[in-house]
Amino acid sequence: MAANVTVPQFPESVTEGTLLTWRKQPGEAVTRGEVLAEIETDKVVFEVPAPQDGVLTEIAVPIGATVKSGQMIGRLDKTAPPSAATSKPTTPEPATKPAVMVMPAAKRVIEEHGMDARNVTGSGKGGRVLKEDALKQVDKLDSVPAAPGAKPVPVKSNVTPMPSVTPGARPERRVPMTRLRKRIAERLVEAQNTAAILTTFNEVNMQPVMELRTRHRERFEKEHGVRLGFMAFFVKAVVEALKHAPEINASIEGNDIIYHGFYDIGIAVATDRGLVVPILRDADRLSMAEIETRIKDFGERAQAGKLTLEEITGGTFTITNGGVFGSLMSTPILNPPQSAILGMHRIQERPIAEKGNVVIRPMMYLALSYDHRLIDGREAVQCLVTVKDLLEDPARLLLEV
Repeated sequence: MAANVTVPQFPESVTEGTLLTWRKQPGEAVTRGEVLAEIETDKVVFEVPAPQDGVLTEIAVPIGATVKSGQMIGRLDKTAPPSAATSKPTTPEPATKPAVMVMPAAKRVIEEHGMDARNVTGSGKGGRVLKEDALKQVDKLDSVPAAPGAKPVPVKSNVTPMPSVTPGARPERRVPMTRLRKRIAERLVEAQNTAAILTTFNEVNMQPVMELRTRHRERFEKEHGVRLGFMAFFVKAVVEALKHAPEINASIEGNDIIYHGFYDIGIAVATDRGLVVPILRDADRLSMAEIETRIKDFGERAQAGKLTLEEITGGTFTITNGGVFGSLMSTPILNPPQSAILGMHRIQERPIAEKGNVVIRPMMYLALSYDHRLIDGREAVQCLVTVKDLLEDPARLLLEV
């Protein structure tokens, strides 16, 4: 019995997508629910599951084609035999290492260095191989001396190299924008064209938070099974600041101002495909352990393209951390229809005046970009100062004072 492989039903906000990859090829046997293909939209990547057991007999739509909800992209047949190339051998095979889930960033490192993913020990959730795991394996291989007379192994790369050119030439390479990148571009232009964006800056002494983390990190990780990072402190501080400045947690809709009585905090995550912003719903009700756990889960699934549309839709305020890439200061752009965004930056030791003395402290610049149509400078500055004061006296976050 034959069955069509169709594009899943997209949400109303998504009209079409791009066929990103085929996981199976014609002649390969599949089981019901197994992922056959992936479709990229301007928001998330959708998986196309097999509707039944059988053999993939036809691929009707090539990679890179535009598809719509319900469109037929391939066919399965229960009665068709798998091709010889893909048939399972009748003789037992020697035991092999089980397949592992490799994050995209780690996959790129593995391919660039010609390694076998099965030889990389994953430290992520469920044994997933992260980028740092791949880099550790690279370091191990680099530290092993080559055998005398051994020939170098050619390194594979998934990056299309520039064609060989003569000296003095000016090479170019044209590639189509992904749907996510197009959507990011549209949103950024929308923010610049529709909002009166202004940014206010301050700096925070991170030593109290760092000392608190150092003192309780080991016990926190043992108790909750997740690393205690800086983001939980910032989320807590932001929520408290927003409670005192409701217009910063509001948004403009036409001629109306929508004041939100909840705190859905977006956490910007950089992926190989582009920037995504999963949402911490009701962040005011979450403990620090819950915040860290959800952010870790968001980060892992964002890299794997597994975030759902619901998880990246909405939000009343966003936090972005350019410091993880070394940024010392920047002016973040609003995430419409939100009215403000907080930018974190690199922690750097700097001399500051403290009680009449010059001391060295780990300092971080903070940047709050806001929509001046709704938020006045006074409210923006006071909000940022509140965040700063709470981080420099983190006990206030627990006492809610």
